[in-house]
Amino acid sequence: MHRDQSPLRARPEPAHVPPLSVDVDQLLDEFTRQSLRATFHFDPDMPAVISVEFLAERGPGLLWRIGRELLHHGLTAMSGSGEVRMWPTLPGEHPASWLLLEAPEVEVLFEVPTADLAQWLDATYRVVPAEAEMAGLDWDAFLHGLLDSPGTAAD
Repeated sequence: MHRDQSPLRARPEPAHVPPLSVDVDQLLDEFTRQSLRATFHFDPDMPAVISVEFLAERGPGLLWRIGRELLHHGLTAMSGSGEVRMWPTLPGEHPASWLLLEAPEVEVLFEVPTADLAQWLDATYRVVPAEAEMAGLDWDAFLHGLLDSPGTAAD
């Protein structure tokens, strides 16, 4: 057998999408904005979830895990419900979207520039297409983790 015809082939390494860092504005009230840095992270092993770290000049950072599909749809239309929602701002010189994050005692609204985010999300979809997001998920381990997680009652 010719070496190019070997049945044993190395699996290609998944393509790496570097983190995206952008400046976002946190709306403190209708007249006051605070600029901070948001860094979006993509893990090809968990492609349906994007980790977003918000870093202010002072104080602790804020880490949220947001569905990639929610972010993608939120660039052009209302997306999400509950704790995370995203929708485009009014058309203007610099395209942007609102990103609303809610927790029991906190609500934070960010204005996120969409041009770089759209390109970055497209790169993640080239690495792992939407239809392949769930292909590598170990459902048994996922469900086991849910059922054995702290705070669940086992009768």
